[in-house]
Amino acid sequence: MADRVLFVCHANLCRSPMAEFLARRLLADRPVAVASAGTDAMDGLPMHPYAAEIAAETGADPTAFRSRELSPEHLTGATLVLTATRRQRSVCTALAPGVLHRIFTLRQFGRLAAAVEPPTEPADDSLQAAIEAAARARGRLQPATPDADDLRDPIGGTPADFRRCADEIERSMRPLAALIGAAG
Repeated sequence: MADRVLFVCHANLCRSPMAEFLARRLLADRPVAVASAGTDAMDGLPMHPYAAEIAAETGADPTAFRSRELSPEHLTGATLVLTATRRQRSVCTALAPGVLHRIFTLRQFGRLAAAVEPPTEPADDSLQAAIEAAARARGRLQPATPDADDLRDPIGGTPADFRRCADEIERSMRPLAALIGAAG
């Protein structure tokens, strides 16, 4: 079974769907499945139109996307959980305390992955190796300011606000993709 990365935001309409589609493009050559959910999502809603425009730029068709409410099973089935904010990270931890060690905010994980030395030998499970390396880095690095971990919600904003959010998502995911690639 492929490793799974789960992206979590509030309503599963903007940030986590954009992250899902961007991650599929960035991790296309790796055995990683990608999904998303929302801590306060209503099941079955389409992606926000501005988020769908960005998702379509990845080459995938976002029209079939439907929001889904986060469940403990989503969390326990994920190898790595990346949330938009510290609040959502806390909700995930409360829903599935056993997965605490593999829940990070997206920006936090990107920062940690960027600080990790790439492995010198391939790992059997490159995503697990990346998670373990990031967790070790979490213990070594100074904590960031709270604002450095939260991804601003573009809802109610302009297309430019969505673009800025997507750019931040991609910036945060590039170190993860590089670390997985180096480990595997």
